Amino acid sequence: MKKNGILSRLFLGLVFLFLYAPIFVLIVFSFNDSKSNAGWGGFTLDWYVQLLSNRTVLGALQTTLLVSVLATLIATVVGTAAAIGFSSMKRRSRNLFLTVNNIPLTKADIITGVSMMLLFVFAGQVLADFSGWLNSQEWAVNANLWFDFSFNLGFITLLIAHITFDIPYVIVSVLPKLRQLDPNLAEAALDLGATRWTAFRKVVLPELMPGIVNGLLIAFTMSIDDFVISYFTAGSQVSTLSMVVYSMVRRRVSPEINALSTLMFMAVLILLVIINLRQARQDARRKRQGLRP
Repeated sequence: MKKNGILSRLFLGLVFLFLYAPIFVLIVFSFNDSKSNAGWGGFTLDWYVQLLSNRTVLGALQTTLLVSVLATLIATVVGTAAAIGFSSMKRRSRNLFLTVNNIPLTKADIITGVSMMLLFVFAGQVLADFSGWLNSQEWAVNANLWFDFSFNLGFITLLIAHITFDIPYVIVSVLPKLRQLDPNLAEAALDLGATRWTAFRKVVLPELMPGIVNGLLIAFTMSIDDFVISYFTAGSQVSTLSMVVYSMVRRRVSPEINALSTLMFMAVLILLVIINLRQARQDARRKRQGLRP
């Protein structure tokens, strides 16, 4: 038993070494005074200062935060409503929709990215053809009207893509809270004279809030860290932080890349810590409630 315990700890240590040693090296060399990643030239914060004056990085940061915040908020509302709808279905229908919902969580991001890019390109072409047909109509020519419903890959398509892949994470986070919800609570509120909206807002929503917040944090983490789907749906005029890192790495791995990657890693790490702390707090509260007489 003791030997097995030592071997399991050794194996676990090797796993953590291979997982986190590269990240540790990345963080250390982000403070390297030398442009070379082959040796240590002293401690400096110059690379972080240069990032703050890099317009490309700042523009990508603004785009990343805007897309992540908007996509997270919209996905949280839509995902919560979808989860409530799923919970009210019959078991067979609910299982079918949950299977469809879980497919994006298991398939490769490149499949999602390429398929959404093709969908946007096709939809843009269809709308362009429809606009041309409208503009060729006699009534439009006589009224001097001009229609243009076409669109190219850009901020809107990037936002739609992020909303699409964020929604399943929100649904998966909210559904367990719906299963734990006592249906008699809402019925009791209705019997006491509350409207359906009041019963939902005052009784149901507070019970679902932990799951909603967890789903929101997970969606924001996935959105701010995404590269593959953003790469295929953003077009040539919009860039996110992950796309900027990729374009910089293609030229040369500079200390600026190390600094930018470190900041992205720390942002995601903080969000994950918040999620885990919230989950641990909820588990402890649930355990205390279960021990009450």
